[in-house]
Amino acid sequence: MNAEISREDNLNPIAISVFLVLLAADAILFFLKALGIFAALAGFLVAVAVTAAVKMANQWEKAVLLRMGKFVGLRGPGIFWIIPVIDRVYRYIDQRVRVTDFKAEETLTKDTVPVNVDAVVYWMVWDAEKAALEVKDYGQAVFFIAQTSLRDTIGKHDLADLLQNRDKIAATLQETLDEHTNPWGITCQTVGIKDIVIPASLADAMSKQAQAERERQARIILGTAETEISEKFAKASENYQRNPVALQLRGMNMLFEGLKEKGSLIIVPSSALESMNLGAVGGLAALARSEKKESGSEA
Repeated sequence: MNAEISREDNLNPIAISVFLVLLAADAILFFLKALGIFAALAGFLVAVAVTAAVKMANQWEKAVLLRMGKFVGLRGPGIFWIIPVIDRVYRYIDQRVRVTDFKAEETLTKDTVPVNVDAVVYWMVWDAEKAALEVKDYGQAVFFIAQTSLRDTIGKHDLADLLQNRDKIAATLQETLDEHTNPWGITCQTVGIKDIVIPASLADAMSKQAQAERERQARIILGTAETEISEKFAKASENYQRNPVALQLRGMNMLFEGLKEKGSLIIVPSSALESMNLGAVGGLAALARSEKKESGSEA
């Protein structure tokens, strides 16, 4: 804002060029004795007046023109003329999109948790006349209304809501800011929540809570898997009960898979040996292995 207010005191290149040309012409005519001392002095005053009358606004600016202290209109962009002494350019209004950082420190949420929230708002002046006449320092006004609205918004939401629904809260904050700044000729286009900082002790507690929740979910999944496995085993037992030959073949397959691995040890209950007739199979398998070892040692 300070830069905008002081812009009116700076001479533009066009005005400086006009002043130098008029001053040079006045000096040449004076040295050629075409003008007397008083005429040359009058020419110098005319050059100063013309220079003061030439103003220029950039493409993105609007100049607020006051005549005898009263608002007479907006000028620019480009070159425009004013009446020296009578007219005055009060301010050049920058109508580009601007960015303002603001934050709410140690603000309590709805569930009384202190948080530090950093946010940013993108805004622009859409009506230069209102911005110049309705509020003195609209840049500072936008900053303070954004900070106040952020604190109010934080107090209406729980911590979990703040962390999970940043976009929704930012949209609500943008609407609130727009309602306050529209009468000033300013619109807030976008609000973004950059960071939400919570106390370290609370962060540790939330981390432990999340870890406990993950462990609970893992136990639930494991229990569900055990339940499904038990159901499958129950269904298989019913099939084996109706078909003992299938149970015997399954036992022989399990024994074969175990014996073909070197150094494997299989413990089979005696009841299983009797029910599946695995004793004879096991004895034959052991005899074959012993014979194989003896033939290998003789060789």
